[in-house]
Amino acid sequence: MRAMQITELGQPLSLQDIPTPAAGPGQVQVKVHTCGLNFGDLLIIKGTYQEKPELPFTLGMELCGTVTEVGEGVDNLAVGQRVAAYCGFDALADYAAIPANICVPIPDEMSDEDAAALLIAYGTSHVALDYKAHLQPNERLLVLGASGGVGLTALELGKLMGAEVIAVARGKAKLEVAKSMGADHLIDSETDDIRSTVKALGGADVVYDPIGGDQFKAALRACNAEARLIPLGFASGDVPQIPANHLLVKNLTVIGFYWGGYTRVNPKVLTDSFKVLIDWYVEGRIKPHVSNVLPLEEANAALDLLRTRKATGKVVVKIG
Repeated sequence: MRAMQITELGQPLSLQDIPTPAAGPGQVQVKVHTCGLNFGDLLIIKGTYQEKPELPFTLGMELCGTVTEVGEGVDNLAVGQRVAAYCGFDALADYAAIPANICVPIPDEMSDEDAAALLIAYGTSHVALDYKAHLQPNERLLVLGASGGVGLTALELGKLMGAEVIAVARGKAKLEVAKSMGADHLIDSETDDIRSTVKALGGADVVYDPIGGDQFKAALRACNAEARLIPLGFASGDVPQIPANHLLVKNLTVIGFYWGGYTRVNPKVLTDSFKVLIDWYVEGRIKPHVSNVLPLEEANAALDLLRTRKATGKVVVKIG
């Protein structure tokens, strides 16, 4: 089968012909239709991600596909069933063999592209805002990187949860995307002062930050008393050092959050979240924003859209 693999860290993916994996005990074999790309994929390529598999390996964290083989001991899924899964690796291929307990059955109403765009982006934001930060109606949510894959979902879910949302993004075009998703206030990170603008709007109660660097520092200083800050990525390349004395003065809480870690420590957090998100999708309350769909052979170009921040929303690779 075809697979886009990393054979050397820091280098482009290469299209390889590798054996098709069979479903082992507790696994299912899935014919992959679509793979959602994530910023974490770029870190994996560089070798700076939390998990570092041995070379060579197939990239791709999340997929949508059809079950084609059921392994021993699997009784909750059947051949022919459409599923989505957060698998961590192996999704940029014609087939994947993955644990059955990480697969989520998806309804007929959900397209392959939307299913591949739902789990990580929406799952990250939903668990962060609901389970971790306990975002409340009428609180003010500051979303950094608001036009990106996870940022847009945080904006959308924040509005759905009743918050007043301040969206920070780079440039007019990206801010227009954030506005179309319901942002109440817009801040251009290229030209506006984040700290003073947020404070003028009344300050932030919850900060959702996939960017880090100077934007985190500005957001920290624009927080209200008892605000919660969620650093969940460092797209700027700068991991901020947090001054503890600032936390004391306003009784602030900084919440460490790695969504993928819940697959090991408490997977029920994720499966409960997925059920809520799928229900919201079927009810028409959320809709993934997929900005680009490219074929498997163009996976490197698809990754470049993330690397250069030209994508607004989710980038999906269509496989078959």
